Amino acid sequence: MAKQAVLLLAHGTPETVEQVPEYLRNVVGDRPLQQAVVEEIQHRYSLIGRSPLTEITLEQARLVEIELSHPSRKNPPRRTARVGHPTIPVYVGMRNWRPYIPDVVNKMCGNGVEEAAVLCLAPQNSRTSVGLYRRTVEAEAAGLRIDFTESWARHPLLAEAFAERLRPVLTRLSAEVSAPVPVLFTAHSVPCRTIQPMGDDPYAEDAKRTAAMVAERVPEIPQWWFAFQSQGMSGGPWVGPTVESTLDAAAAAGVKALILQPIGFLCDHVEILYDVDILFRGYAATLGIRLERPESLNVSSTLAKAIAELARQGLARLQN
Repeated sequence: MAKQAVLLLAHGTPETVEQVPEYLRNVVGDRPLQQAVVEEIQHRYSLIGRSPLTEITLEQARLVEIELSHPSRKNPPRRTARVGHPTIPVYVGMRNWRPYIPDVVNKMCGNGVEEAAVLCLAPQNSRTSVGLYRRTVEAEAAGLRIDFTESWARHPLLAEAFAERLRPVLTRLSAEVSAPVPVLFTAHSVPCRTIQPMGDDPYAEDAKRTAAMVAERVPEIPQWWFAFQSQGMSGGPWVGPTVESTLDAAAAAGVKALILQPIGFLCDHVEILYDVDILFRGYAATLGIRLERPESLNVSSTLAKAIAELARQGLARLQN
């Protein structure tokens, strides 16, 4: 039987403010990079201290590895997965920072891996963004057979993981303000030019469907909206509505407290720790709205189960 593994893909993030210019050059490629943009991103990183995306993603991989080696356990033990010599190792590759996807794929091949289930830790599929991850893996795969999961926005365990984070915050905040509290779900915006030429890119619908599935699992939500956050600084329009315009509408409707839950991100990083916790919370305060968010999924065991289930399905397809 072929030696199998799982490869999880993520965006990547620099560890220090000083690394931001190099990181941004990886993100934009050959496009010009304005110094003002570099300085703004460095400023945001300085306000949050650092982005924990890489270490959280590695911990997510560890939990998935344990889940794959002990599929019947509801609560995997918190220990190093390698101790148990699991059958299926889980690797992590980043598109824009270390460990880079090509380096990790080459390492897998060097370790004798012949087949890999590949999942992008961005559940909602855009052919231009998730498609870049796929092309990067395939460019290095050589003899490695891969099964690439393009979208898992509608996986029930993904929705349940978000619902688990949302329920306690909704209960607490509703009690504190003595009123039902609406929810604003968000996903990362993308440039209109990246999805409109094809006309049938699934990203926006995928994101909204994830939000709807979470809301279905938390019937106490009195009302909810959806917006796209973190529009970029490049030229041209980005997909909306924006969080700011949605908060304006909520304030005009008399909303005084609101929960913002990103459903397009699986862990803390700059788009959560700065955009939500600093930028949006501050903007909401100017409108007289108390804004809170649930804890990010981070090391959610339910998330690990979802990813492990998808990985098993991918590995099974490779054996057919």
